Amino acid sequence: MRDGPLMIKDIIRSHWQNPGFAFSSACHTTVGDERSPDEAIHLAAAMQFSGFCSVIGSIWSVNDEVTRQVASAFYGNLVNGSGRLDSTRAAVALHKAMKSLRKKIPLEQQIVFVHMGV
Repeated sequence: MRDGPLMIKDIIRSHWQNPGFAFSSACHTTVGDERSPDEAIHLAAAMQFSGFCSVIGSIWSVNDEVTRQVASAFYGNLVNGSGRLDSTRAAVALHKAMKSLRKKIPLEQQIVFVHMGV
């Protein structure tokens, strides 16, 4: 973040207005911190806890170019028939994005992103 690290407490204390969807492209956003093994919440879970209905995060390190390709394909599939972003399509959009990139990115990078929520 521009003014310091993004903390889980900051996300939870934020007052979002209709937070439908979040795409967290940073590495390891769906895993906890090994320095705090008793913590049961990670960045993506904190976003859901804060009211986001749908969150996409990563389970380990991901290449920046792969992230760009996945995000581009994902958002292309997130648009509904009327040309608007529809966050209820997030799981299907991620599936379609990964399917379209199957032959373009390495297998270990294809299984990095996960969807949580509705």
